[in-house]
Amino acid sequence: MLKIKVKPEDFIVEEIADIPFQKNGNYVVCLLKKEGWNTVDAIKRLSKRLNVPFSNFSYGGKKDKHALTSQYITVTQHAHNQHPFTSYRKDKVISPTNSPRFLFTPGGLEEGKREKATEICEEHYSLHPVGLMDRPMGPDLIKGNRFTITIRNLIEDDIKPALHEIDKVRNDGYPNYFDDQRFGSFDPRQGFLAERILKKHYNGALKIYFTHIRPEDSKEEKDHKRFLFENWGNWQVCLEQAKSRFEKEAFGYLKKNPKDFTMILQKMPHEEMSLFFSAYQSYLWNELLRRIVKSISKDTLKVYRGTAGDYLFYQRLDDEHKEYLEKLDIPTPASNIRMSDALTEILYSEILKDHAVRPPMFNIRKIRQTFFRGSERRSIIIPGELLVDSSEDEIYQNKRKLILKFFLPRGCYGTMLIKRLFSQAQDGQYHEEPNRVI
Repeated sequence: MLKIKVKPEDFIVEEIADIPFQKNGNYVVCLLKKEGWNTVDAIKRLSKRLNVPFSNFSYGGKKDKHALTSQYITVTQHAHNQHPFTSYRKDKVISPTNSPRFLFTPGGLEEGKREKATEICEEHYSLHPVGLMDRPMGPDLIKGNRFTITIRNLIEDDIKPALHEIDKVRNDGYPNYFDDQRFGSFDPRQGFLAERILKKHYNGALKIYFTHIRPEDSKEEKDHKRFLFENWGNWQVCLEQAKSRFEKEAFGYLKKNPKDFTMILQKMPHEEMSLFFSAYQSYLWNELLRRIVKSISKDTLKVYRGTAGDYLFYQRLDDEHKEYLEKLDIPTPASNIRMSDALTEILYSEILKDHAVRPPMFNIRKIRQTFFRGSERRSIIIPGELLVDSSEDEIYQNKRKLILKFFLPRGCYGTMLIKRLFSQAQDGQYHEEPNRVI
């Protein structure tokens, strides 16, 4: 069984961004390096550490918790008497190698002597100011990410086929699926919360929210969610067992208003609701790409089982289909999107029909925290600067490890390359066996 992320340094992600540095600016550009933290939680910690409101921080993308990652963030700075961030020597030209320095103190950043300026460097994360710009950090500034991934616990019979697939990937790439990380909110028993909202099944959406069991939940959390699942609708009993403040508010309200589920949904945090919506969009997008791959592939497909649907991979592309897929950008589902050609339009219509969903349903009126926004995503990806090396695995006795180094544009998943290399032929025993988890 292959293993990744055995150690934090087995999965390294370096954000590559085109930062428009300025001599002066209200936004301090910082390089955030971390391990064991997701981006949002790391910034929340920095917010408390620097005594700076969380809303003053901006980032372009979220980076994995179980990895060594580096990324750019910005922090809004104002006048010295209004904000703990104050730059030093703004008169100098700013670049990544010639940037203003800042003095970090427990209360924030203060002007200080250059030789005393330092970065925040604590266990599992660090923050280093690199310059100024006149706008906050955003996804449009990210060019992509450079990955270094170590895959462990392999035998020669694992490595040889993977190395053979490398050349195919260099030439033809692979489908640019959203990976399993996107589907943490998917409940195998109950489906997608956002689909329930689309169909106005608000009771079912709320039930998913309070009862969905995640793999990382503790035994106590799982038992609690099972209890709520089994007693759903008995609001007095649910209220008696409520733990969080939101559970108490929700079940207390439902006890008095047993059919008003939308009121509770409207109080859910914006960020959580956005994740639910994007997960369902990503699922439908993946399903469309799966059907496109099926329709054009002449060879036996390779498969890797996923959380919310199998990932199907072509083995090779002829020139005609390669040109077609390289030019094909597919929009994520929303009420006003248009597919780029007849094939994708037909397949997309079939998917919506299979799920009993119509395009106008994406225009949700009762839930206002977020909405379905269509954005185009390329259908296939060819990794850049792809290098591979194998050697003895120092952790697992008598096993080998494979080290992959490559670059992917923004929004692409490094783990999808691993799935492509270790996928199995569709007609094998794959469907009868548990998947090797990535």
